[in-house]
Amino acid sequence: MKKGLWVLLAVVFITGLVGCNSDQEDTGASDNGGETKELKKVSVVLDWTPNTNHTGLYVAQDQGFFEEQGLDVEILLPGEAGSDQLVAAGQADFGVSYQESITEARVQEIPIVSIGAVIQHNTSGFAAPADRGIKSPADFEGKTYGGWGAPVEEAVIDSLMKQQDADVSEVENINMGNSDFFIAIERGDIDFAWIYYAWTGVEAELRDMELDMLYLTDYSEKLDYYTPVIITNEKKIDNDPETIKAFMAAVSQGYQYAIDNPAASADILIEAVPDLDADLVKASQEWLSPKYQDDAEQWGVQSLEVWENYASWMYENGLLETELDAEKAFTNEFLPQQ
Repeated sequence: MKKGLWVLLAVVFITGLVGCNSDQEDTGASDNGGETKELKKVSVVLDWTPNTNHTGLYVAQDQGFFEEQGLDVEILLPGEAGSDQLVAAGQADFGVSYQESITEARVQEIPIVSIGAVIQHNTSGFAAPADRGIKSPADFEGKTYGGWGAPVEEAVIDSLMKQQDADVSEVENINMGNSDFFIAIERGDIDFAWIYYAWTGVEAELRDMELDMLYLTDYSEKLDYYTPVIITNEKKIDNDPETIKAFMAAVSQGYQYAIDNPAASADILIEAVPDLDADLVKASQEWLSPKYQDDAEQWGVQSLEVWENYASWMYENGLLETELDAEKAFTNEFLPQQ
């Protein structure tokens, strides 16, 4: 669930590539009257292993919301290429991604577009067991950070530490790759890491591990970006907008169901992905469901200000070679009209 881990579960992805484009033949399904209606095959590739960020997709599939919109949707797990590359190349119609990676991609002229915010505010931050004494970014000094080796990590840590006149060079960085947060903490390999509270933080609660959580949004408005988001590519927007509207109508229903019914939606995710820890899914869903929409007028809506704020932060910190044309990076046009 932690963002930025680009090497992802290649095995499962390979079996899903055949027939994942919307150009395939439609499939038939019976409606309530017994007549056959044609469903259009489309695919959506996740950013990581299934978790409560994705619940709305599984709900839409389970509750027939996709079928009601005339769609036969295949949910794929990501391979080494990642969801951004697969969607950009047209090997998947839709994907789950993050504002930070889309910003980088757009500046590199990779034609992916965010069409809906899964969570309205950034729920990620730096977490440390309470016994490590990390109560503020200044306390990162002399500690060991476990990350995935992306330049954005040190930039974020540095920007938070500078606010308190602390020195990022006093932080030791270890590339954990896919290593488990809890194992790394318990072995003493690291003192803190960047996590999504909805998954790793909730798991810590279930393990009775007391965490000090430093949310990014507590330290910078510019770091309150959309993570994760639903994406498609520019070609699909130009050539097949009706399918996008149908897909987002069903996905919106799925997330609204999860907002209104956390327990039932958790059960749907558990049934769809039985290998998941059921207790973690239920607790995570209870924590996350109110945060999908939060203070927005509807689920999925995105703000130009949020996109501009984060892009300017990235540019100011040397993470972008050129400034982002934020208006082209996202759109609200495919969300259902309220």
